[in-house]
Amino acid sequence: MRILDKYILKELLGPFIFGVCAFSSIFIGSGTLFRIAEYVTKYGAPLGLVVKLFIYSLPGIVVYTFPMSMLLAALLSFGRLSGSSEITAMKSGGLSFYRISTPVFIIAFFVSIFAVVFQETVVPASNAAYNHIVKYDIKGNTSPQTQEHLVIKDVKGENISHLTYARKASGNNMYAISIQEFDNGNLVRVENAEQAVWQDNQWVMYNGVVYELTPEGGLERSMHFAQQIMPVDKNPTAISREQKKPEEMTIKELKQHIKALQKEYVKTGTYEVELHHRLTTPLASFVFALIGTPLGLQPNRSSSVTSALGEGGALPAVVATWIPNVIGIIVGGWLIWKNSR
Repeated sequence: MRILDKYILKELLGPFIFGVCAFSSIFIGSGTLFRIAEYVTKYGAPLGLVVKLFIYSLPGIVVYTFPMSMLLAALLSFGRLSGSSEITAMKSGGLSFYRISTPVFIIAFFVSIFAVVFQETVVPASNAAYNHIVKYDIKGNTSPQTQEHLVIKDVKGENISHLTYARKASGNNMYAISIQEFDNGNLVRVENAEQAVWQDNQWVMYNGVVYELTPEGGLERSMHFAQQIMPVDKNPTAISREQKKPEEMTIKELKQHIKALQKEYVKTGTYEVELHHRLTTPLASFVFALIGTPLGLQPNRSSSVTSALGEGGALPAVVATWIPNVIGIIVGGWLIWKNSR
């Protein structure tokens, strides 16, 4: 690495770390602490749980500060270099603006990649742990709740053996059940039932039909049944606790969930938007660097508006979530080209 690159990266590192800490503090102070205070005053949450809640809330907050921190770092570092005429000196030495700004783009790219991995491996687990503590340890909701669109996965090794969907679950009952059975990743059997009841430590399905499928996916035979044991050994409480919110799922889980819901013709806009946000939000660090480096202009991202359009079905999810980044890339590229002339 050349001396110039080290110098620019050193200028960038301080403001970036400061931005992560500062923006995280703002998010924590404006939202997280108020919610935790409510759990203490309303539910009497003990100190140990409060500390856990605070720790589990941090990953989801930090990952959203990366784009803003990268923008701040680009603004402050290049603003200082420009203010002290160091950019002018570099250009006088024959360096183009592309060459000067390359270290920023490289570090922004690696920050985006790190954010993608961090948001996939750490954030969903921390969100799930946070929500579990709030729901079961603080609020004490231990009994099965009425839920809609349940997806139950039975995984063996790396493959799903059974994928069960229930349109609604209430107490010890599930309604409108569809079970897909797989063999080495291939769908071999589908079972549908009007209702399933938890009794004698097992699920019993009523009024259904079984479809046997050929290896090519065609229908081999079908059989109606009045009563049959459901291939799910989890009790209602375990099933209720297993259900995850979109922010608690990994990309793989989101894809599986979307696929299961689409087979039942259920709207998946919320899950699709969350899926694409797993890439667009971290990659915004690179986009913000493109804009912040040449002119220090802070983009007014329209992600909230386009996300709402995606969730409502007015725009395809992939279009709604990628529009802000695409616009940012175009604007940033144009600004860099203009500044380098």
